[in-house]
This record gives sequence, C-alpha cells and structure tokens, in this order.
Amino acid sequence: MAIGDRVTRPGHVQYGDLLLGPGTPYRWQRITGWEDLPALDSGTVPRSDAHGAFPGQLLAQARTIGLDGLVVRAPRAQIGAVVAALSAGTAPVVDELPLVVWLDERGPLLAYARATRRAIPAGKGYTLGVITGGALEFEASDPRRYELTERTATVTLPAAEQGLDWHADGQGGEGGLEWPLTFGEVGSTGALSVTNHGEAATHPTIIFRGPMLRPSLTNVATGDVLEYDLPLAAGDVLEVNTRAGTVTLNGTASRLYTATARSVPEQTFTLPPGSTNLIFRAAPESDPSASVVVRYRSAYW
Repeated sequence: MAIGDRVTRPGHVQYGDLLLGPGTPYRWQRITGWEDLPALDSGTVPRSDAHGAFPGQLLAQARTIGLDGLVVRAPRAQIGAVVAALSAGTAPVVDELPLVVWLDERGPLLAYARATRRAIPAGKGYTLGVITGGALEFEASDPRRYELTERTATVTLPAAEQGLDWHADGQGGEGGLEWPLTFGEVGSTGALSVTNHGEAATHPTIIFRGPMLRPSLTNVATGDVLEYDLPLAAGDVLEVNTRAGTVTLNGTASRLYTATARSVPEQTFTLPPGSTNLIFRAAPESDPSASVVVRYRSAYW
C-alpha cells in the first residue's frame, strides 16, 4: 500500500493503516505541534569580550504532535469494536510509522512517528455510542515534514556523442552523407539537477548501479563528495542512505568502510531548499552504462 493511500480530503489523518477524520468513526477538533516550529537546540555561546554572542548551529528536536478533542462515534452494538480498532492502530511499536496529515489546500504532508499517548474516557458514552474528550499524541524523531511523492533523478556516466559519420557508406568515397544529417545519440554529461521545494534540507537516498569502479557523487555548490573505493559488477547495487548514514551492497552487506578519504560523512550530505547540481563520476575504466539514482522528498519545517 502507498503511504497516505487512505487520505483523500482535508481533515484526514492517517497513522499507519488507521484513518481518522471525516467519514470515519473518529473525529478530532484540534491538532497541535504540526504547524509549529519544533523546539531548537542552540549552539550560540556568549562573547567573552563584547556584548552579545557568537551565533551557533540550530538543531531541531523531535516533533510532538497531538490530536485533541477526539470523538469516537459508532452504533452502541459496535462501539467496543471501534474503540478496539483505535487501540490496535495506536499500540506502541518499535519502528516509526508514516503519519500523514491533510489540513488545507496545500495538500497532505508526511512525518514518521510513533503513538506515545492515547486517552479514551470510559463513561456513559459507551452506552450511547458517542465517546468525547479523547486525545492522541505522536512523537516524530525526525521533526521535518515531507511531501508524499518521492522524487527521483537518474543519470549515467559521462559518454561522448557519436558525432557525424562522414563516410556512412563505409568506403570513404563521396556520397556518404545524406540530408538531414544525423549526429548520433546525445552523450551523457554525468550531471543532474534536483529541486527541494520545501524550506528544510532533506536527506536523499543515493543508488549506484554497476558496472563501475569507485563511484562518486559531488555537490557542485559545496564540493561535498560521496565516494566509495570498491568495484561494482553489472547488476550490483550500492545504496547510500544519508539519513541513516548507511552504505549497503545488494541490500545486505555493509560497505561503509569503503568510503574514501575525500568522502564526507553520509549524514552531512543533504539537499538544501532550492535546486542542487550534482556530478556523477567513477574511475576511468568504468562502463558508461553505469548509473546513479537520487531519491528524495521535499522537506518542510
């Protein structure tokens, strides 16, 4: 199932497979922490010899999202099953689940979170089929919110254009050229551009596909490089998850130790808001058909 596949209109909130909002037995009145700027850890330090301070890095803390004024409504004979479904859908889990919220005309946004609080008042509402005053709370370790659609950009290694064949008849005589002239397939430059439409830097996933030696990807603006000193055979896939800081060959074997001396730490390789130009390269003896795929989502605070 696709992330947020049940979210179809403003007011919908989907956590994992659980949908809340219009058209469901679960309605909510307020959401907190979703549009707020998350709490920030500041690296600013006071000046020792002057007024003011030296500005330091600002790092966002985890985001806490609350759904307040939760109302559970169902026929009296089904209220227990409806509450049980809510309980099962918000049970404690080890790994974070997709939390998709659609508030207005801007469309839905995505965070990854875990349910950390659930309050369902037990009273006469069970006999009436209407329970009011409930609340849910979620915690997202990554405070950024993301667009639902994952963007991809791909390019192969640089390859020269075929150029104009001056002797198409293969004999070196006259009449080898025919109009219109054909200059062959356009060569690859190994360059690609990606655009983060949000206002927060986002961590891409980078996938190198062989055959090639020592694949690398460079951010033209910053000079940051990800480079790995290993051979990739045809069919080999080296996946770099810059959010998790992992480098995996064919989905199982870690190859983090193959990073070269000029390679930056994976978690520092981000795509800032706006357009970013990237260059894909490998050792000279690599096959021009080798490629890189950059997968990412625009990120928002």
